[in-house]
Amino acid sequence: MQGNVPIIVLDVKAVRETGRSAQLSNIQAGKAVANIIRSTLGPKAMLKMMLDPIGGICMTNDGNAILREIDVAHPAAKSMIELSRAQDEEVGDGTTSVIILAGEMLNVSYDFFSKEIHPSVVVAGFYKALEDAMNYADQIATPVNIENESEINDIIKSCLSTKFASKWDNLISDLALKAVKIVYNKESNVFDCDIKKYAKVEKIPGGELKECEVLDGVVLNKDVIHPQMRRKIENPRIVLLDSTLEYKKGESQTDMEFTKETDFTAALEQEKKEVKKICDYIIKVKPDVVITEKGASDLAAYYLQKANISVIRRLRKTDNNRVAKATGATIVNRPEELTENDVGKNCGLFEIRKIGDEYYAYFIKCKNPKACSIILRGASKDVLHEMQRNLDDAMCVARNIFREPKLVPGGGAFEMEISARLMENSKNVEGLMQLSYKAAAKALEVIPRTLLENCGADVVRTITDLRAKHYDQNNKDRINLGVDGNKGVICDMKELKIFDTLAVKKQTLKTSIESTCMILRIDDIVSGITKKEKGGNGPQKADEEDQETFGDQRDG
Repeated sequence: MQGNVPIIVLDVKAVRETGRSAQLSNIQAGKAVANIIRSTLGPKAMLKMMLDPIGGICMTNDGNAILREIDVAHPAAKSMIELSRAQDEEVGDGTTSVIILAGEMLNVSYDFFSKEIHPSVVVAGFYKALEDAMNYADQIATPVNIENESEINDIIKSCLSTKFASKWDNLISDLALKAVKIVYNKESNVFDCDIKKYAKVEKIPGGELKECEVLDGVVLNKDVIHPQMRRKIENPRIVLLDSTLEYKKGESQTDMEFTKETDFTAALEQEKKEVKKICDYIIKVKPDVVITEKGASDLAAYYLQKANISVIRRLRKTDNNRVAKATGATIVNRPEELTENDVGKNCGLFEIRKIGDEYYAYFIKCKNPKACSIILRGASKDVLHEMQRNLDDAMCVARNIFREPKLVPGGGAFEMEISARLMENSKNVEGLMQLSYKAAAKALEVIPRTLLENCGADVVRTITDLRAKHYDQNNKDRINLGVDGNKGVICDMKELKIFDTLAVKKQTLKTSIESTCMILRIDDIVSGITKKEKGGNGPQKADEEDQETFGDQRDG
């Protein structure tokens, strides 16, 4: 040591060991998350029962619904759970497959660290495998005619075959296809099919499942605000407001000074005049129904009821947007700016109906609606919640078909074919990258293997037989050979009409492999929690601690 400059000697072997232990820890955490939902894949999938913090119970086999309820502490496990949410938001299906595949990719990476292969080499092999797999996926895919409803229905049913709703045959698939066709805007220059905004599900306990329906309009859990207002109007003129129908008080503190007994009456009269003025602006365009997102006073209700206008108040912004889409009305911020063009005239029927103890406002029989409501009826709330989750998945499948009308065989046939082609192509990959390239190909076999495990089949014999058939270049039908998840035997997926959309499969491959590469490149986990607990005051405190440390070294 020269002067006061400290010399720090780094133990390279110790640093490597620290990095390797962090990577192995991340791999174990990822595998643990994948093992949680591994049994929920396929038609013979098991259900998971989850308890929420307030004591509620949820039973489902939907990967995203399960993982979002799980509380984990490990950062890599949290990252894995985020994959399922990202998959659900992007394509709406394959939330279980993406976690299982990512877990298997991490599993096959385990041996590379014991052989001291650098993570960058492993990651490069994985990325090369992903690039080739995406090209092979486009080659395997077959186009589908989106005008053929029965063909699209078969696709949706095959994707629902692993779900709770599969026992009701065409019920959910018919609802999903009809809803998506209503929301899908063909006239737009870009793909416009926002089912999350414009396809609302209303769950009404009671009734029978056959009473489920898609309405060509909107249903709101609301009633009119005055008992004498009309509850059924044909071809109504509808006005939508984003403003209040009551006297608007000052935004800041307002003081009123009364000097004589008539002043208070004069103030009330002024408020009445203001409300009357607002109502006159509305009455001028002759609407039949007025809907506002804000409140409506009793006085406004009186004036509007006298003009034979029905009023619904305190509507959500999202619901108001759906009513605007369905009826052709424009949401107006100031009643004085109302014009004839702002009035919605596309609705065929407005009606208030009582179902059970609740009142529902129906805006139906709309001309060319771009929004819809789906009514789900069922015996219990648990059944309705699970049916809604299945319906959301079905609508996402239908939307994916309209966006990219290409299909690939299901039942693990797609993954096994991609695996076989990657193995064949691995001969062209040079150096250590070939090892991770082959490992990625091997990991894809986890999907058909898990399907066999969950239906109690002879996994080793069946997967070996399926692998051999996909490696046979002379077999022209090998692309469609997959696993029947009910019987545990090898079948032609085209004959069984089991398909998946190309968009879901490509997203599954991209999300799982890219996230695996991200996790493998982590060589240390750093936390700032300890420093906060010490009560440090930022950089100054840290500098003092460093000086103390170096001082100890100098003393030594």
